[in-house]
Amino acid sequence: MLQLNVIRTGFLLGISLVLSAIIYFFAANWGGLDRIEKVLLSAGLVLLFYGLCFIWSRFRGMLGHHTFLSNLFLAGGCIAFGISVALLGQIYNSHADSYGLFLIWSVPALLFAWITRYSPFYLLSYVLIHLTLWFYFYPSAIFYEHRDEKLMLIGVLFAVINLVVFVWTERERLQSAPLKFISFIIFHLSLLFLTDSTKFENAGLWMNIPCIAAISAGFYYFTKIRLNKMYLTLNALAASAFAVFKFFELAAAYSSTAFFVYGLVFVALLLTANAWFFRYLNKLDRQESESAAEHTHQDAPPEQSSALVGKIVSSIVTVIGVIIGSVSLLGVVLLATDARDPENTIFMLSLFFIIPMVLIPRMNAAVRYTLLTIGYIAGLLSLVLIDKPVLSSLFLILSIAGWLRMEGRIQRLFTYALTHINLAVLIYQLLSPKYEEFAAIVLILFVLNAVMHLYSYSLKKDTLWQPVRESSLFFALLFLFWLTFLDDIFPYSRALFTVLNFLLVTFLVFLYIRQNKTAYAYMSLFFWFSFLVYKYYDLLWNLLHKSVTLALLGLLTFAVTYIAARRTGANDTSTSVSFVRASPLLITVTIVLQLGFIGYQAAAYESLLKNGTSIKLEIEPLDPRSLLQGDYVNLRYTISSPAQSTTGRLDQESSQSKVKVVLVPDKDGIYTFGHFLAEGDTLAGGEVVINGEMSGGRFIYYGIETYFVPEGTGLEVERNARYAYVRVNADGDARIEKLARD
Repeated sequence: MLQLNVIRTGFLLGISLVLSAIIYFFAANWGGLDRIEKVLLSAGLVLLFYGLCFIWSRFRGMLGHHTFLSNLFLAGGCIAFGISVALLGQIYNSHADSYGLFLIWSVPALLFAWITRYSPFYLLSYVLIHLTLWFYFYPSAIFYEHRDEKLMLIGVLFAVINLVVFVWTERERLQSAPLKFISFIIFHLSLLFLTDSTKFENAGLWMNIPCIAAISAGFYYFTKIRLNKMYLTLNALAASAFAVFKFFELAAAYSSTAFFVYGLVFVALLLTANAWFFRYLNKLDRQESESAAEHTHQDAPPEQSSALVGKIVSSIVTVIGVIIGSVSLLGVVLLATDARDPENTIFMLSLFFIIPMVLIPRMNAAVRYTLLTIGYIAGLLSLVLIDKPVLSSLFLILSIAGWLRMEGRIQRLFTYALTHINLAVLIYQLLSPKYEEFAAIVLILFVLNAVMHLYSYSLKKDTLWQPVRESSLFFALLFLFWLTFLDDIFPYSRALFTVLNFLLVTFLVFLYIRQNKTAYAYMSLFFWFSFLVYKYYDLLWNLLHKSVTLALLGLLTFAVTYIAARRTGANDTSTSVSFVRASPLLITVTIVLQLGFIGYQAAAYESLLKNGTSIKLEIEPLDPRSLLQGDYVNLRYTISSPAQSTTGRLDQESSQSKVKVVLVPDKDGIYTFGHFLAEGDTLAGGEVVINGEMSGGRFIYYGIETYFVPEGTGLEVERNARYAYVRVNADGDARIEKLARD
């Protein structure tokens, strides 16, 4: 089974590299191809992936691997279709990251999800639907000012969608554990957004009720009806987030010394109540232990269930206590000292919290960890302000002592992270760094964590080092990844760290999968995919060169994995029939629809550019980037903000309302805003009607606000372009032909 997981991972990484290369290539907007060639190339890539899907489904040897590849290429083909739709928007200067792009992309994804019941299609559909809604309400190239009522509806819409998805996955009507996990988190985040009384005033206050009800229902369901430790933990995090959010909301409204003192009193009462609760819980455990054997048909014995609930409650108390206690402590000190040199007071208070908790061996765990963490956070903040290496060294010793006194795995992991921050502060103070020395600090921390991780393997039986092993791996990968973005410490160091990061993380992915270390493997995969995503924005190399490199690496990874699969002889018996062989007609129809859309859309755009009326507009450019479509110039037109005489009519329009605008040429041939087209109006000679969309009664958007340019040329376009030449067809739809100085 381990060999199969390694081989599957190799295929997945290889195809991911190739898909990333395709995205990078098209985002580079290479000027060596004309419009038709780009359209044909994008359609050819879609056909290539789907063709490989059909080809691999026909192989009889290594049936399991070939079936897995066939299904994987089917998913890759759907992703390639989305890239092609994005490319059409780039070629014909449609809106960047338009909701229409993701809406069209979601159609075949949903169809494939319905046909195949394949988890990747479920996830892709979920992401695309959410992107569709997000960019519909918040377009990247357009500003919409939504009223509170509409913001409330947006939040409710996201909450309802995710609640429905979670219920379906919980009832196993949809088979996708990742989809269940994500929908649960987004559901609670949506509810939390709706409780913001500073944004929604009275409505936000009332929305606290469904949020509390959802959290309470989650605790009841995951303890009494269907015991689930992971979702009980997530529900606890939702409760913690709600409590902390409400505290900051109240602090913003009633900030005062008395308020923060009440915050400290609340933490003290919370910790006291928590200690009493655990005593009561332990008493119940002893009483129920005798009847546990009579209820063996239950999902979990009473003592196991109560212990689990106890850990969850302890986690909630600790998180709430740490955040509220830390903020309250800092607030009291800052207000009491009138913000004049409070760092020494904060540092002394941090010692008051830490030293007793380190020395006293027996104390309620939640109380101890809460006070320790408050002390660490306050102390670290004060050390940054004091800037004395001696005190930082002393505090580092206390941090290590606190870590040694910890007993829980999570507590040690968290304290290790705080100790790490302390160490970084100390190195920073000793080096008195400039930017180059800051990069050296990151390098030092990477080396220390790498050495710590390797050394921990020589102490396999020492459970004290297990949390260090996990944390040191995470921080080593984090700091190595960080080095790939910093300036050179020595000649070509950034390029060296980039190559080292990719090779090392790729090696670790396969190593930990072979060793069946799931947590380490997922950690490595996280940094591997983060590398692909974030290197897109890295300026070390241009997108075209990155594309070629990733394509070669992807093909090499795929080839090596395939050869290894043949030599090992290990076959995958869990997947015997490809989706193409199971539903050839439905899948073929879906693919034909995708190719048909690409052809139809390209033909429609070409017809508009060929037959539409050419007009000249004055512009004001900006320069952002789209993830799928590359660099573009965000345009504003003089016709986007009509003259004062039309403001009265604009103010009557609601946000996102459709309008038709009559453009009139001036003496220089530049088209300007004339008036809104009313029913029965006739056009004078030279006038052109263009479709627009209102936003907040202030701006009009015409669908020609983005102009895609080759990578790195946006600033040049900004300097040189003053006018846009636009084609408008008889229906009022418009597309940009070119930008020019005159």
